[in-house]
Amino acid sequence: MSETVSFGYEDIDASEKTGRVGEIFSNVASKYDIMNDAMSGGMHRLWKDRFVRRVKPQEGEDILDMAGGTGDIAFRMAARGGRVTVSDINQEMLDVGVERAMQRGIDGLVWSRQNAEDLTFPSRTFDAYTIAFGIRNVTHIDKALAEAHRVLKYGGRFFCLEFSTVEWPGFKDVYDAYSHKLVPKIGKAVAGDEASYKYLVESIRRFPDMVKFERMIVEAGFANTKVEPIMGGLVAIHSGWKV
Repeated sequence: MSETVSFGYEDIDASEKTGRVGEIFSNVASKYDIMNDAMSGGMHRLWKDRFVRRVKPQEGEDILDMAGGTGDIAFRMAARGGRVTVSDINQEMLDVGVERAMQRGIDGLVWSRQNAEDLTFPSRTFDAYTIAFGIRNVTHIDKALAEAHRVLKYGGRFFCLEFSTVEWPGFKDVYDAYSHKLVPKIGKAVAGDEASYKYLVESIRRFPDMVKFERMIVEAGFANTKVEPIMGGLVAIHSGWKV
């Protein structure tokens, strides 16, 4: 029997997911950052600032920012002196990032199209690996985590910012109603694409909760793992070290 994986609330053949997710991000690339502001009320900027503060990029460090297409995380880390390679499976997202970097006068970044599950970089290349709002879209999360571990140097650190499971009871109900009923409508109004944002909401619901995802990080070989919930688990910063 063929393997099935989640695609929003659907279960599809694993071989189809990469292509279908790719189509979604090709559709939304040009409006991706505008939609992030619209959906989160600008809060995503604060979450990303906090995330980069936790990563603590240092002058001269080699950092891989996976699923970093539009450059939001990479720009912040480069400003602190990191040598950042921005990777994404979707070329349209990378194209948006390159254009944004040119507009801002940011150079020195390396842009590389990569599949998180099968990176072309040599083992023990990077001091830090970051991924923000991207790991839930890969087909096999365990393979992406294993690759993150492989390309890190010993003593390297893994940081992941991702939507999670809201644990505040009252807020959970409000958030569920907002995300299911309003986010796709915002997607239609702002980006002209309701279906893609319906998938993105559903993909959050199918993603492992904080405890389970931390266990997956440990199983990939990381030590000293930590979870930092934000807004009751609306999003969470996961981290671990390769020792």
